[in-house]
Amino acid sequence: MGSKWRKVKVALGSNLCLYVPPADSDVSPPQSERFSDAALLPPPPEQWSATASRPWSPALRLSRSLSRSSKKCTICLASMKRGEGQAIFTAECSHSFHFHCIASNVKHGNRICPVCRAIWKQVPLQGSTGLDPPPVMAVLRQFPPRQNSNRHIPNAMLPINEPPVFNDDEALDIKTPDGTSGSSSNSNSNRSDGSSFGRVLLETYTDVPAVPRFSTVDDFTVLIHLKAPVSTSARAPVDLVTVLDISGSMAGTKLSLLKRAMGFVIQNLGPADRLAVIAFSSTARRLFPLQKMSDMGKQNALQAVNSLVANGGTNIAEGLRKGSKVMEDRRENNPVASIILLSDGQDTYTVSRGSNAGNGQNRADYGLLVPSGIRIPVHAFGFGTDHDASSMHSISEISGGTFSFIETESVIQDAFAQCIGGLLSVVVKGLQVIIESANPNIRLRALKAGSYKNHLLPDKKSGCIDVGDLYAEEERDFLVFVNVPKETESSSRSKTSLLKVHCYYTDPMTKENVTLASENVTIERPKSLGKENVVSIEVDRQRNRLQSAEAMAQARAAAEEGDLTRAVSTLENFRRVLSGTVSARSGDRLCIALDAELKEMQERMASRHVYEHSGRAYILSGLSSHTWQRATAHGDSMDGSSLVQAYQTPSMTEMLTRSHALVPSAWSSVATQPRPR
Repeated sequence: MGSKWRKVKVALGSNLCLYVPPADSDVSPPQSERFSDAALLPPPPEQWSATASRPWSPALRLSRSLSRSSKKCTICLASMKRGEGQAIFTAECSHSFHFHCIASNVKHGNRICPVCRAIWKQVPLQGSTGLDPPPVMAVLRQFPPRQNSNRHIPNAMLPINEPPVFNDDEALDIKTPDGTSGSSSNSNSNRSDGSSFGRVLLETYTDVPAVPRFSTVDDFTVLIHLKAPVSTSARAPVDLVTVLDISGSMAGTKLSLLKRAMGFVIQNLGPADRLAVIAFSSTARRLFPLQKMSDMGKQNALQAVNSLVANGGTNIAEGLRKGSKVMEDRRENNPVASIILLSDGQDTYTVSRGSNAGNGQNRADYGLLVPSGIRIPVHAFGFGTDHDASSMHSISEISGGTFSFIETESVIQDAFAQCIGGLLSVVVKGLQVIIESANPNIRLRALKAGSYKNHLLPDKKSGCIDVGDLYAEEERDFLVFVNVPKETESSSRSKTSLLKVHCYYTDPMTKENVTLASENVTIERPKSLGKENVVSIEVDRQRNRLQSAEAMAQARAAAEEGDLTRAVSTLENFRRVLSGTVSARSGDRLCIALDAELKEMQERMASRHVYEHSGRAYILSGLSSHTWQRATAHGDSMDGSSLVQAYQTPSMTEMLTRSHALVPSAWSSVATQPRPR
């Protein structure tokens, strides 16, 4: 027993790990895997200088055959050249890494090779003797667990001490436009001439240019079109929290692809951006606080992500709760903030679900978990065909984010790239559109704004649409329905003023408030109409988009009730209506793509099995894209010719190009099983 305690004291003094069986246990490590007391001791002080740059354990092998130009550490992506003063660890599977990188992996509980997924029997550890000598490195064998252990808990998910309040976010370097520290002195000023990114484009279109003077129209349509300005070299920094599913179903290829996608996200964040990662399975934990993505921050983030091990159940609610807490408890805020949520399974821990979870009845459960008091969109990604599409869609809808369906596993990096391409190009914050009647006899009948919050005042004389943030060059279209009264015989006016439109938003870089106003929306009032009174293609196109989304929602409701025949018929009937519209007959690209998407949805409702397998998620991701007018990953393709990519911005396209350039050819063949037909 004395020998055992001596080993324990030595191990504690050198910050190493050692397995010691209980006194009444007959279990002991095999003879071949025991260490002598001498093997556990660090080198004597007189040898510190000789051992500072190399490991002292004979089990660690330094690579002698590394190329000066081609070898890179797959964790930090830095080169591994001889003579750079960094120890290199070569694992049993022959893959090499910087010692401090792979030691950090093991510290988080991972004993799997990040490259080939081989399970290591020998793992590197790093510690010190406690007397401030140079670092001491060792490789210890992993002893087998005690035979009387009831269950195995992966090290990656062992409870760790987390602060009760996540106010340990890394401080921001706040700079004013003149480069000095502190907040901008004119942050509350108002401007009507634009912002650091230029002006938002505000245009209006009427359904037809003229209405006969002595006629009335009850639902005359006016289109409000907005387009965000072009981004500049400077951009607003981002606070990003990624909430990642590492349940048992993520093991293997899925987790490898997720790590690669997260590596792409980390590498494309700037030094002013901050990132925190939440990993969840049966429980959830924060891998590291919200920290800036400097070179050191990126290295720490990559090491933490690469340490993840898949195991356990799927507790989406706990992961989302912890991700929201990171945002709510921040001491400082970057101008842009968002949460990315990814899961491949059903939430097995949410209580109030019931048998009809597929129809979104659990929406209220997640409404309490998204950030409160602050506007933080949650962009949800359903990974594979077994995820809870209804819950993920509900989370995104409640928070103002989008829902993406990643049917083919290999496009996960592209899906993340498209998302952060938008988040890293925000040029408009808190955009609101105010619509007012320009005539005492005109009332606003309705506002069609998709998922955006909107309301009309009781007198129907004005209304508001809460748009929120816009990415660079992103477009938004809203329809306003008004009544057009007839003119009196004594009236000599040749035009009727319908609406006045105003926009208010904040420049995310300067914090300045910007105001925009359009000219009054008017129509001609001739005594009779001529042949030139044609329907506006712009208005007709957006009307088709909104009506398509309504048809999708109706079809989905019928499918959830079990009536797939009615669901398919709903989509087929609207396709016939769509084909007869002015924009469709003119060959409008959006209408052609809408018809193709509706047809695809019909095919995914061919049977209950097909609908449950992929149809529900496909429809919900399409609805999310159309109602928010924002690009999402949609089914099994990120092809730029598909409809959802009609909402792609240049920044998204650029980030996708980077992703395509970095994806190895080996991953191009990785795909899920073909969806059933």
